[in-house]
Amino acid sequence: MSVQHLCICVLQQNLSTFPGRLDDFSALLSASVAGFKVDPLLFSKIFCPLFHHISSSFVFCPFIPSFPQAAAPPPPPPEEEEEADEEETEDLGHADTYAEYKPSKSTIGISHPDFVVETNTLSSVPPPDITYTLSIPVCSISSGLLSALQLEAIIYACQQHEVILQNGQRAGFLIGDGAGVGKGRTVAGIILENFLKGRKRALWFSVSNDLKYDAERDLKDINASNIPVFALNKIKYGDTATSEGVLFATYSALIGESQAGGQHRTRLKQILDWCKPNFDGVIVFDECHKAKNATSTKMGKAVLDLQSKLPRARVVYASATGASEPKNMIYMSRLGIWGQGTPFKAFDDFLHAIEKRGVGAMEIVAMDMKVSGMYIARQLSFSGVSFRIEEITLDEEFKLVYNKAARLWAEALELFTRAADTLGLASRKSLWGQFWASHQRFFKYLCIAAKVRRLVDLAHTEMQHGKCIVIGLQSTGEARTRELLDENDGHLDRFVSAGIIDNHNRAVLLTLIKSDLISLKLLGKIAELGKELPLNTLDELIDRFGGPEKVSEMTGRKGRVVRRPDGSVRYETRAEQGLTIDHINVREKERFMTGEKLIAIISEAASSGISLQADKRVQNRRRRVHMTLELPWSADRAIQQFGRTHRSNQVTAPEYIFLISELAGERRFASIVAKRLESLGALTHGDRRATESRDLSQYNFENKYGTKALDKITKAILGHIDNKVPPPKGYPGGDMFFRGNVICLLIKFDQKYCTITKFLNRILGLEVHQQNSLFQYFTDNFDYLINKDKKEGKYDMGILDLAPGNDEIHEETQEKFLTPGNPQEGQVILYKISVDRGMPWEEACSKAGKLTGDYEGFYLSNKGRGRNLILYKPNIGKQAHPENLDNLLLRYYKVTPDEAKDFWKSQFDFSFTNCTHANWNGKCKLIEQGQECFLGMRLRQYHMLCGALLRVWKRVSDIVSDITNSSILQIVRLKTKQNSKQVGELMFCYLLLLNPVS
Repeated sequence: MSVQHLCICVLQQNLSTFPGRLDDFSALLSASVAGFKVDPLLFSKIFCPLFHHISSSFVFCPFIPSFPQAAAPPPPPPEEEEEADEEETEDLGHADTYAEYKPSKSTIGISHPDFVVETNTLSSVPPPDITYTLSIPVCSISSGLLSALQLEAIIYACQQHEVILQNGQRAGFLIGDGAGVGKGRTVAGIILENFLKGRKRALWFSVSNDLKYDAERDLKDINASNIPVFALNKIKYGDTATSEGVLFATYSALIGESQAGGQHRTRLKQILDWCKPNFDGVIVFDECHKAKNATSTKMGKAVLDLQSKLPRARVVYASATGASEPKNMIYMSRLGIWGQGTPFKAFDDFLHAIEKRGVGAMEIVAMDMKVSGMYIARQLSFSGVSFRIEEITLDEEFKLVYNKAARLWAEALELFTRAADTLGLASRKSLWGQFWASHQRFFKYLCIAAKVRRLVDLAHTEMQHGKCIVIGLQSTGEARTRELLDENDGHLDRFVSAGIIDNHNRAVLLTLIKSDLISLKLLGKIAELGKELPLNTLDELIDRFGGPEKVSEMTGRKGRVVRRPDGSVRYETRAEQGLTIDHINVREKERFMTGEKLIAIISEAASSGISLQADKRVQNRRRRVHMTLELPWSADRAIQQFGRTHRSNQVTAPEYIFLISELAGERRFASIVAKRLESLGALTHGDRRATESRDLSQYNFENKYGTKALDKITKAILGHIDNKVPPPKGYPGGDMFFRGNVICLLIKFDQKYCTITKFLNRILGLEVHQQNSLFQYFTDNFDYLINKDKKEGKYDMGILDLAPGNDEIHEETQEKFLTPGNPQEGQVILYKISVDRGMPWEEACSKAGKLTGDYEGFYLSNKGRGRNLILYKPNIGKQAHPENLDNLLLRYYKVTPDEAKDFWKSQFDFSFTNCTHANWNGKCKLIEQGQECFLGMRLRQYHMLCGALLRVWKRVSDIVSDITNSSILQIVRLKTKQNSKQVGELMFCYLLLLNPVS
């Protein structure tokens, strides 16, 4: 029997006359109908677009069987093949990343002055009930000195501090708020609350001594200026006289030692003596991600040691990235996630479990921490922010200099290799560490220098429009300047350029010269190239903008090269009369915020905690234009840097300009950051395609796919394997094209140590066309590996939404289990969820009745079956892909709704409890064999495990992996018809789980 198809067409130009939302409108019609034995392939071969180009239409394509046709093709393939096509994947999808945030259980305080968001995942789980009563004065609350958001964090932190972990230590709290939510005031509020409770000593650690003034300001802003703040670096080692207040110190101070010896020879001992035994005051680890690598550095060990020796201290961790990268959590021993009484004996066990479980694992950890009352994370919305990408075309002159430098570095690499082998240099590891550090610095500076001229032009244009400029740099180049100062007895009469030879490499080169392993000819080449190299970026920018009188420099360097009024050049210190270098950045910030200077340049090292937004309280309220010459590879780090100019209480939101060149895949990194900004609400000046995915995981190279892709191209270039992915077009010789310099850069050394980060740094040392080709080759392999896993069903999609766009999601039952050992006896809940995916005929007919356009209405096919549409069906709902209207009209002719009515209603009713096989064939082989079959059923039922999942994670994962042969647990989120939000693990073997979770 032949089958025809029915569709409803709605022309795009008529959409404006259609009442209701596009989502409602798109829920029109599609049907396959019971009562006939139809070709099973039809159910997945017809498609329906959401939208297309101007000439296209919105098409909703149900299909019904018709009378036999003489030329009908024979019924094809077996139903098993159809199962693979029809097995619905539309039940899971990506939704918006962030949701508006408001305190759910805290009712005190005035609303935050700006729009704040939270990840959709975290917003789906509630915090614990509030049991703590604040002592902060009512006047501080009612006056809005602390907003409702900040008060909520203070309450939960103090409430968590009442909990004692199983190892006897007091539980800690993690503030994961992003820039602009007022993390500083929140921390100050926690200190004030404890001060009012009689705990009048507190420790505050941060990344810079300058931030001590911000700490004082935060305390003053909440009417707590009576709490003094002492800078540890201003206190002598033997002095512990200060009786109460806040002791402010940097992380590096924790490892400080006095050469004089004595009772308080180390800062750590001095701090412990100041705290006294049984210290139960507050310890704040601000920007605590800067203390990472805790087990491998003296600083990290000191952070852990301090917490261990003060077990009753009330620890607060503050970091916007603290719970986004698991390795950053190593110092957070007070969260009680690993150690005694937990599923993870040590941090390494926890880290391994997280990395094994897939990309949604850290979100589960964050959810568990929020449910347990130890974590809160909000972020300022980027609504109102705009950004654009400026592409810098490299001129031929610059390319010649760049390529010449690349060739010289390749020669130097060969010489260093021979030196290490021939001379048997003792510190080979140190030698190569110095070489590659110099290599990275040199090419980073060279890349940045290519953009200076364009940046200056853009800045002048923006300033003419009444705006002010903030320029972000990763580094300052001071090391090179100081080397030349030392060579010239402290005098400089010219601007400094990037150097190939620095102090680290000079000693090795002298050894090479003495051993006749280097020719004077090469040294001559290096000297000649030095004349062509660009100047120090920071000094050149300041000079082009009119000198230090016009530019507020907020960096860590002590001096700079400047041009005098007579045109001569000299080196001068940044220190000013009566001010130490520690105070200079604070003064420069004031000059920018008052409008005395309209250009600010900040380095990453010195910018932590600095606020440069168009604040309502300052004189300079011009719109900030934040320009960046170098984007970090991590979107999270980029967003954190942009937080300097986008904060609460601002008059206008900033604009961001990314200046990118054609080098080393900068365009791709810019797109990563752009997508993250879009997901946070920012708008681009360019074209924003609504169809682009919000799933940023595919753009992160530092994962298993990046590692595999790097290994693949390395082996392919060496000729060890045949690669299915061809090299980029336009480069002759195939894989052979890359040999030579590429092998030197990547392969000559131990391959297992060539990480993604090293790869991305080292390809900068190739000539321009080579590095772009190699980066393209890498990304082609990266994309190939991801697509391969997607086809094979092995790709971890992260956290997905269950039945996105479907309102008929119902919670049927729930079973609750307590998990002993959780600081608040956290619950694990097993939910049974039902999803009705169908569309009643009455609803479809009602909406179809509003269609008036010439091409709008039901259509029947006149050419058999098609393969290019996904449709709305009465049993499983929406499937969407583009279809051109002209192509549609070639195969369909218009019919009336009456011709579809009976078929639609029959299929809608029959599919509620019957699978598609039963509809097609009158029976289902799986059902006859005593198995279950849900293919094409209107009603789908799921089981979700929600709540404090960390306690049962390992046991659940072991059971699931035994059945599915995969360690990845699919994390889903949903919103029921009763507006209940849930996030949890999707369970397909729930009966086996009841014992492990109970």
